[in-house]
Amino acid sequence: MKSTRKGLRDGDLIKDTYERLNCANCDQVLKKENDPDEVFSVRICPECGARFKELR
Repeated sequence: MKSTRKGLRDGDLIKDTYERLNCANCDQVLKKENDPDEVFSVRICPECGARFKELR
């Protein structure tokens, strides 16, 4: 699982005009999944299921 920063650098993620993270393949806004026991949250594309971790 890549981080969101690495996904932005590699071109897997793009930001829209409102600074939301979008999947570059599907052009869908990523959903956020928070686990209170982890240091990071997981960003998931609702269409293709790509997962990226994001430090809080």
